[in-house]
Amino acid sequence: MSNTTTEVVQNVKMETSEALLPMDIMPSNWTPMIEPVAADKVAVGDFDPKKHLQYEAPAKIHTMQDLGLPEGTGVSPVAVSEPFRLFATEAVHRMRQEVLQKEVWDNCQYSSNLAQCQLRGFASQWAPFVYDTWKNPETLSIISKIAGVDLVTEMDFEIAHINISVKSEEQKDEEVQVVSDKQAFDDDEGIAGCPWEDDKPIVQGSAVVLQGRHIEHQALRAIGTTERITMVTSFRPRCPNLPDDTVLTTVRPISDLTELYSQYTEYRLEILEERLRKQLRALRDNRRTGKKFNVEAMKYFFGEQEKFLAAMNKEIVEEAMVQTGNIDDSHLLTRG
Repeated sequence: MSNTTTEVVQNVKMETSEALLPMDIMPSNWTPMIEPVAADKVAVGDFDPKKHLQYEAPAKIHTMQDLGLPEGTGVSPVAVSEPFRLFATEAVHRMRQEVLQKEVWDNCQYSSNLAQCQLRGFASQWAPFVYDTWKNPETLSIISKIAGVDLVTEMDFEIAHINISVKSEEQKDEEVQVVSDKQAFDDDEGIAGCPWEDDKPIVQGSAVVLQGRHIEHQALRAIGTTERITMVTSFRPRCPNLPDDTVLTTVRPISDLTELYSQYTEYRLEILEERLRKQLRALRDNRRTGKKFNVEAMKYFFGEQEKFLAAMNKEIVEEAMVQTGNIDDSHLLTRG
């Protein structure tokens, strides 16, 4: 589930306080959606789920079958949730404060054909509050319950991927006028109240859980504001025996490849290690109890691990073959 594959993606709309850009490069006419909160007024301390989580269950969770996808698609029957409240305002302020640190922008900024400004791979080194938020057992429990499968964060590099978009006051006003004109047209045509993509604002601290490799998705425009910050965290099944279809297609062109490949290879080999240990224990137990060696079952196990390793080998692309910043939609299974 994710924009890499079997993870869950949380789109956390952090349209909150403070300047979007470091102060020395912030446009003079830029105004945040919410009045700035001075740094000395932002609380300090570790992530506390009792204080920083403000979970409200989603109104609806859509299944794969609801969307017309075949039964068995993905790692869970769950396709996507409706937006739901996940974080308290104070947690959003704290995360935003860490995201906008100069060190993060200096060392972790990327751009692509999909987004001009992205921040990646910063959480474990420069954002302890953000990191602890997504690693906390209570946060994981909420996400897992919605996703319908027990999940863990995929790898540190994919914790809190940030997409940032800004617009001028003039652009903001033009978009608001378009929305007003659309509503007036609907009223004239007698269809007031019909759904339209931009009339459903997502409140700060809200989240969405979806299987991004199977569900084509795109963030809606931020109407009536000059900024939007979206945070995406990727997950994978905790159980090593469940499929892990993660691909690096959407993240390879916007990553430190040494770090990305190392973390990807490490967690995948850990999965393989757990599978081999389990199989070895079963082999030894069967031998001690005098059971006949099951050739068919063992060959099936070998075949599955060969596929697992082949998938890994496919994702580790030579650096010279990676086109920096160019992301396509080949990761989507619906394109296959």
